[in-house]
Amino acid sequence: MVRLRPMSAPSSDDGCPILARSLRKGGIPGVHVAYGFLMAALLFATFVLSGCRIDMHVQPRQNPLSHSDFFADQRSERPPVEGTVARGQLREDAYFYSGKAGSGPGDYMPFPVTKEVVERGRERYNIYCAPCHSRVGDGNGFIPSRGFARKPPSFHELRLQKAPLGYFYDVITNGFGIMPDYSSQIPPQDRWNIVAYIRALQLSQNATQADVPQGQNVPSDPPAFRGQPGSGATLPVIESKTPSEEHK
Repeated sequence: MVRLRPMSAPSSDDGCPILARSLRKGGIPGVHVAYGFLMAALLFATFVLSGCRIDMHVQPRQNPLSHSDFFADQRSERPPVEGTVARGQLREDAYFYSGKAGSGPGDYMPFPVTKEVVERGRERYNIYCAPCHSRVGDGNGFIPSRGFARKPPSFHELRLQKAPLGYFYDVITNGFGIMPDYSSQIPPQDRWNIVAYIRALQLSQNATQADVPQGQNVPSDPPAFRGQPGSGATLPVIESKTPSEEHK
């Protein structure tokens, strides 16, 4: 006869602890309640704080150069404090930036003129000046040849040969007549480089025998070409002279 064993409460002797079994079935008691309360508190705090001090997020402001009733001149854009100097624009050397010595134009270069200065001036001159003044400075540039209203003067006329260096700098900076200013296109250093090159152009077109090294003719002898002088498809080859031939 089989004897039935009565059911009893689980104990730790059965090999399955009561706490572990309850965790598998429903988790730690009270955790779900605490988690729900925490989420509700966070949502409530979010809604409350988002409506607090909204003016810190949407502050009163003015668009640039807009009308404003706050200032007497009704301009939102305020002028800089008097005497303010932007970085890199102190311009302590007044002559370098104006070309004027006192009330009139000066007649000296603010730095030594070297070969590099003249070559840089030639490069800038050919870009900005030659279209009107031509590459030799006689005023017969490409633009006047296409019907420009007023032909620019020649740099080789007596008036401009005697003009001080600061005069040319001032014209480049501020313009003259129908010529616009080039202050935004050409920085001060390059303006002086161009001035130095203009003087070199004037000398090149009006040189005398006393201005050239001994043994060199004025005007210079035409180059001697080796073979044909070249065409549009080929470059000419200039015959080089020996040192003995150059001193003849």
